[in-house]
Amino acid sequence: MRSFLNSVWANNMDLKCRGAEFNIDVAIVGAGHAGCEAALACARLGLETVVFTVSVDSIALMPCNPNIGGSSKGHLVRELDALGGEMGKNIDKTFIQSKMLNTSKGPAVHSLRAQADKRDYSGSMRKVLESQEHLTIKQAEVCELLWEEIPSDEKNGSYEKYVTGVVTQTGARYNCKAVVLCTGVYLNSRCLTGESITYTGPNGLQAATHLSDSLRNAGVELRRFKTGTPARMDGKTIDFSKMEEQKGDEVIVPFSFSTDPATVQKEQVSCWLTHTNQKTHDIIRANLDRSPIYAGIIEGTGPRYCPSIEDKVVKFSEKESHQVFIEPEGLYTDEMYVDGMSSSLPEDVQLAMYRTVPGLENCKIVRNAYAIEYDCINAKCLYPHLEFKKIRGLFAGGQFNGSSGYEEAAAQGFVAGVNAAMEIFGKEFLVLKRSESYIGVLIDDLVTKDNREPYRMMTSRAEYRLLLRQDNADLRLRKYGHRIGLISDEVYNGILKKKESIDAEIERLKSVMLGAGSETCKYLESIGSAPLSTATSLASLICRPELDYKKLAPLDPERPLLPDDVTEQVQIEIRYEGYIKRQEKQVKEQERLEVKLIPEDIDYDDVPSLRIEARQHLKEFRPVSVGQASRISGVSPADISVLLVYLEKINRQKLGV
Repeated sequence: MRSFLNSVWANNMDLKCRGAEFNIDVAIVGAGHAGCEAALACARLGLETVVFTVSVDSIALMPCNPNIGGSSKGHLVRELDALGGEMGKNIDKTFIQSKMLNTSKGPAVHSLRAQADKRDYSGSMRKVLESQEHLTIKQAEVCELLWEEIPSDEKNGSYEKYVTGVVTQTGARYNCKAVVLCTGVYLNSRCLTGESITYTGPNGLQAATHLSDSLRNAGVELRRFKTGTPARMDGKTIDFSKMEEQKGDEVIVPFSFSTDPATVQKEQVSCWLTHTNQKTHDIIRANLDRSPIYAGIIEGTGPRYCPSIEDKVVKFSEKESHQVFIEPEGLYTDEMYVDGMSSSLPEDVQLAMYRTVPGLENCKIVRNAYAIEYDCINAKCLYPHLEFKKIRGLFAGGQFNGSSGYEEAAAQGFVAGVNAAMEIFGKEFLVLKRSESYIGVLIDDLVTKDNREPYRMMTSRAEYRLLLRQDNADLRLRKYGHRIGLISDEVYNGILKKKESIDAEIERLKSVMLGAGSETCKYLESIGSAPLSTATSLASLICRPELDYKKLAPLDPERPLLPDDVTEQVQIEIRYEGYIKRQEKQVKEQERLEVKLIPEDIDYDDVPSLRIEARQHLKEFRPVSVGQASRISGVSPADISVLLVYLEKINRQKLGV
């Protein structure tokens, strides 16, 4: 089939441009966080790429809170960076406050979060795109998807669709080999503030009003989701003395593994913490009938884990207050973001409720809070490599796939863009496992589960989170970035050397024994640790909670001089060795199912003893492996056993056994 497609594409590529008709390799629809990563990945792999946006001023826009990272999301950014993505590098250049979250807990849930300068983040990313070879930015609304059909089975007369290009609102046609849809919240979007409804994208930008119909004509099933954002306040009207100051970390850790930590140590701005109260809640309850959410005006399903203040007050009625973070939008503006109070209430109600919050008594609203509805897909129609099952060459990423968040979008956009390139090159797709990355968990959850609300990444979704720490993302994933061609030989060789250094130091620490001599015991007691009663290895001492690698330096005069990122891994690997080995064992057991592939043409009606419910769900999702099948809701362990027996029978028949 690939040779057939290549011949069709070759016929369309005889001219670089014919008037309003252009021939390119890849079209990226949307230039948000997903579109930027998809476009950069394709262009950096040498493909002629055009990224379309309704406004060049909305490239990498942060219409909600201008921050990157946070719990579990920081993991996604680190993983994206390890693979060759751009988000981590960009936030390192544009952050105004940085903080490592959950430091009182174990390393599995440590997550980096940085507040960005909203304008600088977008401008910096735009500059990266503009400077990238093989990449063209085009301000235009894509209105139509072009596709054709080819026979997929001549015996039964069935056909398979494949994408051939896109058409813009001005009628320009772009013939291409692959299309990546990263439309975010712009498809048929409308913004709601009480009774006021505007048919725009976020921040009043132009909505994309035509592409939805074209997608439906191609057989893509769309659904309606909703998200929202709080008001922005004039910082000059806020009394910060009534709030609790939230400062950044004294020692800043960069997001990107390629960023020199010394370059990000700078003065930071503060954020502020305040709370709602019963007066706030009373105003909200008294006006619920004017909320589009509760008046039945909003059609879309909103995010469970990022609810509006109306939802919080109704669903958590026992709570007397909710946290509200006041965060700066940037260094060159007085606008402040009211994190924790997103709303779709009318403007007069918004002003009244905000002014009940300590410090906001005299606040003035610069931008009203609003809810936004948009078209998206149920990602079960995608393969794990984010290509549509029914349309060859059409890929999707970001909020269009039913997820929420900048980081989730960027990760999916990168994978979709890479795999569009792999499709064109005829190479192996990039499919990350749940056991090796948060990105793998994110995408597997999207394509395997029937998500009926915007999906948000959380550490609790990862079964093997002790293995998937943000600190070791480079050790886990650089090899994939190198394989696809986005990580250089030099960088990859550096990772191999880093791994060698970590392993060598762990073995050395296990072999160095300390006796129960007076000097050793005296030093241990001086730093609050119990003296030794028998000879003990340095590795065993590191396991003591009050000790660490650095504190043991006086007892270890022969230790080599190693970088901090190496010693960090050494300490974690030694301290959590038992837990890590246990999870590695669980991974091996699960991978037994992941490697058992299911034929694309399997007829589940032929599988005997399979329950009707399981048969229905397997037909709907068409899993690519038994492991993926085992995670589909409605498919029981007994169904998996039946499926395994059937697949073994089929394999024996093929081998003539």
